[in-house]
Amino acid sequence: MKYRKLGKSDVSISEISLGCWTMGGLNWVNGTPNGWANVDEKEIGEAIDYAIDHGVNHFDNADVYGNGRAERMLARILGKRTNNFVIATKIGWFPGTAEHAYEPKHIRHQCEQSLINLKRDYIDLYYFHHGDFGENDKYLDDAIEVMHRLREEGKIRLIGQSAYNHDDFVKLIPKVKPDAIQSMASALNDGIVRDGSPTRKMLDEYNVSFVAFGPIAQGLLLGKYHQGNPPQFDAGDHRANAERFKPDNLAKLEPKIEKLKNKFGPSNQELSRAALQYLLFYKQVGSVIPGFRNLDQVKSNLSGMDNPLTEEEFYFIKNLFVE
Repeated sequence: MKYRKLGKSDVSISEISLGCWTMGGLNWVNGTPNGWANVDEKEIGEAIDYAIDHGVNHFDNADVYGNGRAERMLARILGKRTNNFVIATKIGWFPGTAEHAYEPKHIRHQCEQSLINLKRDYIDLYYFHHGDFGENDKYLDDAIEVMHRLREEGKIRLIGQSAYNHDDFVKLIPKVKPDAIQSMASALNDGIVRDGSPTRKMLDEYNVSFVAFGPIAQGLLLGKYHQGNPPQFDAGDHRANAERFKPDNLAKLEPKIEKLKNKFGPSNQELSRAALQYLLFYKQVGSVIPGFRNLDQVKSNLSGMDNPLTEEEFYFIKNLFVE
């Protein structure tokens, strides 16, 4: 396994790490589904142990993943090993009884609760989970202040900013001064790190690392789903009404996935390697954090960890999904 430093810090994380969203299971926040189908903790434990044995040192979590369930599960599985790893978690989507999740006292409360859940004295990387700081950025300045105080107090080591569009990152990176940013990215949507993008320019200017979630596009890049038999998801699973899993989108995607299979091979391991190493070809990417449900998925994701793409392979994928 190879490792990359997070921004200007001395913290290095595995190029392929693990995202813990699935560990929260089915979940709702204020009536909106934001979870995944439930997982088996024993299978998750086997997968995490395998990942650790193969060099994974970074786990990405959030307070909203099962509303604390994923943090507590990770702590149980890691046990006394917890301080050996770089643990990230986030604040922002779970408001509790606060008017807004970025109220300063709520941030502090959730940080303390995440420390309890994770059984840690500090959080290595603490993210703002999104870029909505209220109407007219009502909570922005105070939220930044409390985040930096938490770092001064030793409760967090590094600050992160997650968001979903260039405008948020261009606005927030100079103000938040994060060590890392995070967003959805894959070969289907790599605009955050492409040459010439506004966010890419900010990454280079401020020496910030990018952590990519959804790097296999929730299974779409593995050819897992087909237009004739689109997936069905339970209530409480955020994928239930997502357009990307509808037959029309799957129909457009299938010919491209066939070309990907013809080039790299049809197995999950070969397609995972193509998807993950595509993003890691960008030097601005600090890590990719695919989700997982079991040992087989982690084995698949790690199978190509020491097999980067050639330049020709990279541009083949880039041109395939250029639109």
